[in-house]
Formats: sequence, C-alpha cells, structure tokens
Amino acid sequence: MPYKDEDIDEIIEMALSDHTTFAQIEQLYGLKEKQVKQLMRTHLKRGSYEAWRRRVRTFSDRREHYK
Repeated sequence: MPYKDEDIDEIIEMALSDHTTFAQIEQLYGLKEKQVKQLMRTHLKRGSYEAWRRRVRTFSDRREHYK
C-alpha cells in the first residue's frame, strides 16, 4: 500500500521516537517491524539509518519491551 508523504514522515517520526513501539506503528499503519526497517532504510541517509538501528538494538538489549 503506497503511503502519502505525510504518513511516511509520521511513520519515520514514530520509529525514531523512543516512546513508540513497532506494535503501535503496526496498529496505526499496518506495517510490521521488518517493513518499518525497510521504509527507514529507504528514506533515511545511510548513516542516520545505521545510527537508528544501533540505538534500537542497544535499547532492545537493555529493556525487555523497547520497540
């Protein structure tokens, strides 16, 4: 399903937030975690995407229910 630019911006903002889980994004937009990661890879600069993935991975290791 193609998303509007506004929706993509909101999905990215939600994914970058430490307070929003992948489950919440899926509930609102129907995107699974893997799809969110792909969207982020497509729309962020490479360095920004890699920094985001490191942060998600680091926090996920520390907290049981991070994303």
